[in-house]
Amino acid sequence: MFSPKGRGAPSSPPNRFESLHIEPDPNAAEDLRIADPDAAPRPLKTNVYRDDSQTVISTNNSPDLRIEASLNPYRGCEHGCAYCYARPYHEYLGFNAGIDFESRIIVKENAPELLTHELNHPSWKPKPLVCSGVTDPYQPVERKLEITRRCLEVLAAFRNPVAIITKNHLVTRDADLLGHLAREYEAAAVFISIPSLDTKLSTTLEPRASSPNARLKALETLARAGIPVGVSLAPRIPGLNDHETPAILKAAADHGATSAFYTLVRLPHGVKQLFANWLDRHRPRETNKILDRIRETRHGKLNESRFNSRMRGSGTLAQEIATLFKISAKRYRLHQSLPPLSTAAFRRHDPRQPELFPTEL
Repeated sequence: MFSPKGRGAPSSPPNRFESLHIEPDPNAAEDLRIADPDAAPRPLKTNVYRDDSQTVISTNNSPDLRIEASLNPYRGCEHGCAYCYARPYHEYLGFNAGIDFESRIIVKENAPELLTHELNHPSWKPKPLVCSGVTDPYQPVERKLEITRRCLEVLAAFRNPVAIITKNHLVTRDADLLGHLAREYEAAAVFISIPSLDTKLSTTLEPRASSPNARLKALETLARAGIPVGVSLAPRIPGLNDHETPAILKAAADHGATSAFYTLVRLPHGVKQLFANWLDRHRPRETNKILDRIRETRHGKLNESRFNSRMRGSGTLAQEIATLFKISAKRYRLHQSLPPLSTAAFRRHDPRQPELFPTEL
């Protein structure tokens, strides 16, 4: 089975929209080792491509999501989470949902300029932006490119509220901008995603994301900066990490979180087989048990896309997961939502015009 070191996808499935598919030779690495015993396997490098999109804000009207508008600087995600529901989006770009999703990253280099234009447009009505509702805005490539940070600089200039969702400690780099928006205008909040506290599980399930301990430290750092922080237990995977709910919520509360939410694992399109392959490789004795438990929450299927059911599932097991979360969240005082983000301070801003009384960050 093709699985580059340090990557989450254990295979490279065909793009469902393409007739041509390149299948890596599973014996290539072994053949190379035999031919040259001293040759070390080459790690799969991440390739970055430019996205020439003319918009950077996406809108949403799904009835089961609170997200009305989102800001997405990247397509694809280096974190390589084996369960990621966003993987099939890469197929619309001509790539596959497996290795391509985590090694071929599409970046919106001009995202800050596009964001400035869209926020300045008369049709823009101030509203919170979620960054990001699809792929992580603080994935490793952000450390070098700083596209998310430059977008935050724009949002700070416009005083437009933003909610961050990430599983990377790198978000603490921008505590200055987020703290300024939060303290001065009640216009920033951060949710750190922690599906598991098990370092070994996290390393294989989310190979390029920050460790669970680093994410807890991020919660603490942001909370100390005056930023409202919460924890996302997404996803709950029955039979794999659902038993960790109380421990994660306690740890998050101990590190400054004041709110929490969860979603049930979603396995659309090719992600079903990708995740099953991941289980075969890392949890072979538990594969059938875990998949059967997921089916138990999805009317006998591995995925259900219906609104109001896709996020939480249905049936007795789904209800047990919900009850455990509800009781644990209340016990650790994480059952309340974060304060609503305010748009009261929003203002149009021309970056070519210097401010008469600039605010110090």
